Amino acid sequence: MTFRPRPPSAATPPSALPIGEALARSAPLARLRELIRDSNARFAVIAPLMPASLAAHVRPGPVSEDGWALLAANTAVAAKLRQLAPRFEAALKAQGWREEGIRIRIQQS
Repeated sequence: MTFRPRPPSAATPPSALPIGEALARSAPLARLRELIRDSNARFAVIAPLMPASLAAHVRPGPVSEDGWALLAANTAVAAKLRQLAPRFEAALKAQGWREEGIRIRIQQS
């Protein structure tokens, strides 16, 4: 049995949009980009409050009406984050974010 490549089709595939342009054109994707920026900005405020060894195991998580989530690499990191959460919330409030709880979630690998 020999392999025969398919002949090229007459239809031209649609051009791919750069991700930035696709995000700008789509309202739901633009909202997602805004939420990601918000989460990263919050993380930038609290990251200096964490020991470097802890910060390496924490990622910013989703923002919703219920608050903001931090993603911990494991249960030990999550426990330490829960201890630091009041300090994080105070720093965020000082920077102008409305007072809302920080949820700590363990990131699944």
